[in-house]
Amino acid sequence: MPVFDTVAHERFVADVRALAAAIAADADWQPSFLIGIGRGGLVPAVYLSHATGLPTLSCDLSSHVPDFADDVLVRLAARTREGERLLFIDDINDSGRTIGMLRTSLAAAQAASDHVRFATLIDNGVSAQRVDYRARTIDRTVTKDWFVFPWEAVAPAEAIAEDAAEVPDRIA
Repeated sequence: MPVFDTVAHERFVADVRALAAAIAADADWQPSFLIGIGRGGLVPAVYLSHATGLPTLSCDLSSHVPDFADDVLVRLAARTREGERLLFIDDINDSGRTIGMLRTSLAAAQAASDHVRFATLIDNGVSAQRVDYRARTIDRTVTKDWFVFPWEAVAPAEAIAEDAAEVPDRIA
């Protein structure tokens, strides 16, 4: 049975502010747009947009609808070739699967890799993928909790448990 770690709204806001500060402190790279990764990165991207004043776009990988994922990534890759810098936002970098898929898709669409970065509220330090900005870091070999973010807390308990059980290695 997984341990459900409910992220309080106050903690979430503090994490967003930490990300905003890290982005502002990076004098060498500033994003043109924040890209919320659907589903978990959409709410953090909107909050981060308000904290930084940067505009937000979105890409919804969770929908499995090409018009809102694959096609969007092709258009975003073109924007990087025109010089725009994109910061992709997600709630957690856990296994690295989502970030890896994004990097692969963006590379296939010939994105300018130096114009793409990633930020997460929580970064698994032993993930297969690295992020550029994070509010906090965990080690999944030690921390097996399933984080329940404020926007997920409205889901039925069974749905949260099903999400947690989707990749048993993360929580076992």
